[in-house]
Amino acid sequence: MKQAKNDIIVSLRDIFVEFDGEVILNHINLDIRDKEFVTILGPSGCGKTTTLRIIGGFLEPGSGDVYFDGEKINGLPPHKRNVNTVFQKYSLFPHLNVFENIAFGMRIKKLPKDEIKKRVKEMLAIVDLKGYEKRSVAKLSGGQQQRVAIARALVCDPKVLLLDEPLGALDLKLRKTMQWELKQIQQKTNTTFIYVTHDQEEALTMSDTVVVMNNGIIEQIGSPTDVYNEPVNAFVADFIGEANIINAVMIDDCRVRVLGEELECVDKGFGQNTPVDIVIRPEDIEVVPPEQAKLVGEVKDVVFKGVHYEMTVMCKNCEWIIHSTECSPVGSKIGMKIIPFNIQIMNKMFPHPYNQFVCEVVYADEENNSVTVTLEDSKFDIEGFCYPAGTKLKVTLPPQALSIAGDGVGDIDDVYIESVIFKGEHNEIILESDEQKWIMHSDVDEQVATYVPLKFDFSKAHIEPVEEES
Repeated sequence: MKQAKNDIIVSLRDIFVEFDGEVILNHINLDIRDKEFVTILGPSGCGKTTTLRIIGGFLEPGSGDVYFDGEKINGLPPHKRNVNTVFQKYSLFPHLNVFENIAFGMRIKKLPKDEIKKRVKEMLAIVDLKGYEKRSVAKLSGGQQQRVAIARALVCDPKVLLLDEPLGALDLKLRKTMQWELKQIQQKTNTTFIYVTHDQEEALTMSDTVVVMNNGIIEQIGSPTDVYNEPVNAFVADFIGEANIINAVMIDDCRVRVLGEELECVDKGFGQNTPVDIVIRPEDIEVVPPEQAKLVGEVKDVVFKGVHYEMTVMCKNCEWIIHSTECSPVGSKIGMKIIPFNIQIMNKMFPHPYNQFVCEVVYADEENNSVTVTLEDSKFDIEGFCYPAGTKLKVTLPPQALSIAGDGVGDIDDVYIESVIFKGEHNEIILESDEQKWIMHSDVDEQVATYVPLKFDFSKAHIEPVEEES
């Protein structure tokens, strides 16, 4: 089976992967263009390395198809794909010198000696290691070893080079130097680079295209400027650089209510009186006298960052971060002026109504005016009313009614924390149990990708019986 020929070199279609019942990739689709530098970016456990292994042939998807240059390659082993891989551990051969490490793959293919010598020489020039042919790899720096690994991967002329966090073992200064060098190597060789990292700066610095992943799905695909300036949701805005992410209401096209104040924006199509998230980058807030802005706050903290001051400002019980070349002293009142273009409107990550479920009464305690209900193989009590056993109840819980059980005993156990995003007034935490997702507001910065017991405060819930359909 062939796809139409175009400039797409790698195509993933409806890829699904699970291990031990846990979904790793949830039906993702991705097209990668020839000669691009593509970075797959996301937190630990989001599925980015699994995606790389699928492309390289080291792992077969549970379902879905992989295309390379228009040809379906499901089941094709790694050595038969025109792809090579550089891992975080470079796996150089310590008993071989630089020349022999680079030449290893060509010797396996039994290429002529003259051709091997010519290719190694060319590759050494590209990776700026000319004259290092006879050097022991054990005597090279981390950056030089990485360049040898890249040269070894590129010398056999693959159409695609996969790089799995290759800069992770380097110190900060060398990592920044290698970011620039990697981009130069990619441009010199005209090879498609698919690069995996959790480092946002690497992605923004090197890439033509950034693929942002979270919890087994692709959240956004775009240029570095697109994902930074126009994030599609709060997760992307929070993960890519610093951002003020605030709950707001889209009044109508180009009008948004933020902390009770109506501001102009440039976005349209969200409807009327729609709950949304807004993102405003710290550098996009202009500090002005209080009388010149609708949003006024008090400076709580100031940190000098070299090129700017980072100020923490409290505005109507909401914490903001501002970057400014001028310092406003702690305790001073400032106006926060934001031009319409710098207010980015995003759909909520979590649908409304929040935390709604149907449960069944299995025991009614009329004396204590309470019921016992079941949900997801758990039983728990709801006090304050009584319905006969067998009654189905629809329960709606606001985010403030959820908490993580401090004693380790929750109404539902083993709930997975998907994301934690600071919204100025609270952390917005999205969790997933066996049957549904939950949203919780908390002052505590919980750890992502952990399992916790979830507790419900039914005194804050809206509960009503479900009428049986005739």
